[in-house]
Order: sequence, then structure tokens, then C-alpha cells
Amino acid sequence: MAAIADKMGVGKTSGAQRHEQIVQSIMDAIADRRLPPGTKLTEERLAQIFGVSRARIRSALSALAQVGLVELRPNRGAYVARPSADEAREVFEARRIVERGLLERLTRNGPLPPGALARLRAHLAQERAAEAANDRASTIRLSGDFHLLLADLAGNGTLAGFLDSLVRQSSLAIAALEARPATDCSAHEHEAIVDALATADGTAANRLMTEHLEAIENRLAPDARAPDVDLFAVFGSVPSPLRGA
Repeated sequence: MAAIADKMGVGKTSGAQRHEQIVQSIMDAIADRRLPPGTKLTEERLAQIFGVSRARIRSALSALAQVGLVELRPNRGAYVARPSADEAREVFEARRIVERGLLERLTRNGPLPPGALARLRAHLAQERAAEAANDRASTIRLSGDFHLLLADLAGNGTLAGFLDSLVRQSSLAIAALEARPATDCSAHEHEAIVDALATADGTAANRLMTEHLEAIENRLAPDARAPDVDLFAVFGSVPSPLRGA
């Protein structure tokens, strides 16, 4: 999440901070599937929601378009990007390549340190709690965060930033193309990967990750439905710092 915001060149001035907050709010709504692919992002409504000018909304939407989350259509406006089936396959292929490299880094020097394992186990506990509570939004967010946590522990910032973008793109693909509704991942599949990392079994970890990502990809099928979304209902209230600019 932060990696993408950094690429947008967000600075420290109040105007840039407001820009970052708007971008982050829309990005989170896309990631949580509150804004499904194909949703029209009306500048006027978003300006009312965030209490800013249409020019500032236009700037935020342009930034999101640069990272592939929003599509800008000439004379039609902005829409949440809707990846094609071929684009989705490419994203998952890229994820398998990147995550295989991350797992190899994690198992290169033996079992993970106790501190790293503790962070992973704590995250798995959060995933299980969200699943038990049927909290879909949290489950979706935590499932993606698990993969980003692995990237963080691997210690390669460039790969972590790339994976951050890929996770968001794959989440968008799932929302657009998933034939059998489910969460992106399940805690027990993640737990099996962590168990392999705990014993430095790189072969098993890679096999489990590959099966895990392929299972998600296999749920995808073309779907051309266009959603009808109330932007006011999606965002509800926004942080007060966004008001009045």
C-alpha cells in the first residue's frame, strides 16, 4: 500500500497529504471490493464526498490510473479498472515468479528466526479470527497482507513493492472475474506455507504457494457485468482533514 503511494510522488505538504488520503481511501475501497471493477468514479460525487475540488479528485484518479487501478476513458470519465481474463492470467503468472523468489530468499539460510515466525503466526491468528467472524472485508485485506508480510520478511524492498502492485491487480482481477465467490486465500493454506518455512523446506513452501495461487486463478472466468455502485454509500464518512480544500 505504502509502496504504491511512494511511487506517486506524494510529498509532505498539506495539499500532498490530502491527495495521498484521497488516493488511499479510493485504493482501500477497491482492494476491499467495495468498489468493484467497472464502477464509474464520478468526479463531482467524489469531490462532494471528500470535500475537495474536482481538480484534486482528477489528480487522485490520474495517480490511480498510473498504477493500473483506474481506467481513464476519453469523454466518458474514470472507472475502476476491469482486467481481461488474459491480463489476469499474466498477473498471476507474475505473482508465482515473484513469490517463488521471495520464498527462496526466506529459506536460503535455514528456518526463519523466531521473531519472523511469531509475526507470521500472529497474522494467521488475525486471518482465522476474521474468517470466524465472517468479516469479508477484513479477510480480503488480511489475505493480501500475508503475502506482503512474506515480502517484508524476505528483505528485498524492490520485490516487495512489485508484489504490492501485483496483489492489488490480482485482487481486482478476482473481483471482476471470479466464477465461484470466495475469499482470495484461506488461513489454513497460509498456515501450511508458514509450517514449511518454519523447517526451511523451500521445496514444500514453493509447491504450496504455487498450488495456492493456481487454485485462486482457476476460479476466474470472463464476466462482463457492470456494477451499479452508490459512491456515497461506499465511502460513508471520510476523515475530517479531507474537508474544506
